[in-house]
Amino acid sequence: MRIAVIGAGGVGGPFGSALARAGNDVTFLARGAHLAAMQKDGLRVEGALGNFHLSPTQATDDAAAIGKVDFVLFTVKLWDVETAGAALAPLLDSHTAVVTLQNGIDAPDRLASVIGRDAVMGGVAVINAAIAGPGRIAQMGEYQTLTFGELDGGASARGQALLAACTAAGIQARLSSDILKDLWEKFVFLASVSALTAASRQRMAYIRTDPDARATLVRLLEEVTAVGRAAGVALDPDLPKQRLAMIDGQNGESIASMAIDLLRGNRMELPWLAAKAVKLGQRHKVETPALQALTAALRPFEMGAPDLPKV
Repeated sequence: MRIAVIGAGGVGGPFGSALARAGNDVTFLARGAHLAAMQKDGLRVEGALGNFHLSPTQATDDAAAIGKVDFVLFTVKLWDVETAGAALAPLLDSHTAVVTLQNGIDAPDRLASVIGRDAVMGGVAVINAAIAGPGRIAQMGEYQTLTFGELDGGASARGQALLAACTAAGIQARLSSDILKDLWEKFVFLASVSALTAASRQRMAYIRTDPDARATLVRLLEEVTAVGRAAGVALDPDLPKQRLAMIDGQNGESIASMAIDLLRGNRMELPWLAAKAVKLGQRHKVETPALQALTAALRPFEMGAPDLPKV
């Protein structure tokens, strides 16, 4: 099976390398020092699930050099969806599925507007990892699952084929008949955790044990769930409790990728996470005071490290 991975970061790196180690023809589309390191020394994935070294690693910055593929794992940041989507043409055949593995809830529709709805499969990646240096990915948690499905909810041969490939690669995967609901279930968790870990600059061990931080986390989970239900998504009313239990079972060293971006002075995905939930709440007449407060606190850092007042 021929697979292109667009982005070799905390999502594309571990999943793409696992599929490559299982014998699939996997090529990463990357850039800069990370690409150079992969081309020279391969890709290393290190963490609680084991240490792996994919060498050699097929990697390039030219989609045309890859050619037509069966699947594209589309893992770019949310602000790059349309731009990166427009560059996918050399990879696409009539049967190619592009699996969106972004954070947030709107990437499938945004990408479909660029390459056509039939080419897109929605996807949910549950993993906590980040680039630790050129050619190296660090996993900070013990979760590594993929959920994907056709946007219309129907079964498909290509979905079954990807499921089989993931299973053979040791990836815990599921083919979904309601990927929109799956996206929202992750969004409830991620919009809440990313906002709170970024605003506090703290890992999950602090968030779930400090009384005020924990109470705020519960409030955030409740607000995003209420927004989703008001938007017509059949979310379980007990989803906040379920997500809190999952958080309590996580590695305390976990921290959201948006918080990592803030700490590194990089651009953040705030407009598509907490701020997106706030906008949807306003549209559907759902109050989101905790989300609004954290969004306001994080807004000055949205485009990277700001010029702070001199004191």
